[in-house]
Formats: sequence, C-alpha cells, structure tokens
Amino acid sequence: MAPLSGKSALVTGASRGIGAAIAKRLAKDGANVALTYSSSPERARQVAEEIAKEGGRALAIQADAADQAAVRAAVQQTAKEFGSIDILVNNAGVLALGPIADFPADEFERALAVNVRSVFTAIQETLRHMPDGGRIITIGSVNSERMPFPGGAVYALTKGAVASFTKGLARDLGERKITVNNIQPGPVDTEANPASGAFAETMLGLMALKRYGHADEIAAMAAYLAGPEAGYITGASLLIDGGFAA
Repeated sequence: MAPLSGKSALVTGASRGIGAAIAKRLAKDGANVALTYSSSPERARQVAEEIAKEGGRALAIQADAADQAAVRAAVQQTAKEFGSIDILVNNAGVLALGPIADFPADEFERALAVNVRSVFTAIQETLRHMPDGGRIITIGSVNSERMPFPGGAVYALTKGAVASFTKGLARDLGERKITVNNIQPGPVDTEANPASGAFAETMLGLMALKRYGHADEIAAMAAYLAGPEAGYITGASLLIDGGFAA
C-alpha cells in the first residue's frame, strides 16, 4: 500500500516549480491532493490532469496567497471535497530583494502577506479540518540562516519568521500529535531561479555541492515528512541546500 493512501493534502502555490513537484509526489504516494494557484490556471489544471492520468485524485483551486479570505476558502473547499485535510504544505511564496534603504513599502507588505501571513492563515483554518496525527510542512529557505549577499534582508526576515513559527507550533500542537516542520531549500532549478541564469555562477560559488537542487529532491523530503516514518520529527527546520549554509 502507498504510504499516504487514504490521506488528503493541500499544497499552496503548486502550479509550477517546487509546489507542483510536491503535489505530484504526494499523489504518487497515494494522497488526494488539492493545489492552489494565483494566476496560472492552465498550469494548475495541467498538474491536476497529470495526477489524474496516474490514477490519483486532484483539485486545482484559485487562491492568491496574499488574500486571507481566499486562503481560508481554499482550505474549506479542500476539506469539503476530501472530508478532511491530513497534510498541509505551505509552499506559496514570493522572492523579495532590494536595498533596505529604499525598499518599497508595498513590496514589504506583500512579502509579509504571502510568506508569513498566508502560512498563519492556512494553518489556522486547516486545524479546524485536520485530524490528530496530521502533518504541517512549510517551505522556508536556507536564507533564514545565511544571507551571503546584500539586498536580501526582507526575504530573510520572512523566512526567519517561518522558522520560529514552526518551533512554537510544534509545542502548541504536540498534544494532538500533529507534526510541524520547515523545509529550507537552497538554490533549486526552477523558472524563478534557473540553474542557467545570470545569478547562477554566484550561487554555485557559495555551495559545497556545485549544482542546483532539483524540485523532485525537495518533494521527496516533503513526502518523507508527510509520511508515517517521520512521526517523531517536529519543530525542525531542515536544510536541503547543497551545503549553502555549511
């Protein structure tokens, strides 16, 4: 039997990149999967269709992570469709870079809304539909621990907040046997940060393994944390960064 057979999952921001890889991997491991998207309906439907072709059950839901009402509605729709939510993966995020002296206030507010507030909102609403023993996973960043170049202060702030939030939540939810963990990727080859991009040479110079990660590698860690063998891991921020923070 697949390790996640009979489970239901919600993955935010999963129309492409790491989120799409996680949604497909959880489905491969037997879970029903709902995935949210902000502005890429065709891509989200494609992910859902790929899951369905492999015999899985998937649901694509439009929800801007910056919109609290939309996030809550997506959680409620997932619970209504699947009956409950056993696994929540907070993947939606935005990259916020720029010198702090003139960092735009509206970009700062959006970074907080997407990278921090949406995590709080999704978790709070999901807990109303999550049975004891559930799994909460957030995709953070190695930049919560190391920011080796200027311009990343706001992004590091948001990812540091998620790391701290994870520890507090683990205490809050331990009695319900709900685990809460934070995956902290280093550079991963996606459209937003391609391994062949202009910034790639600089990033590779900061890593012990001179290559970018693959979305499937992040998905594999998420699947492990969502599965039965990871029941004793909670409150952890786990690096998967090619030695970026070493």
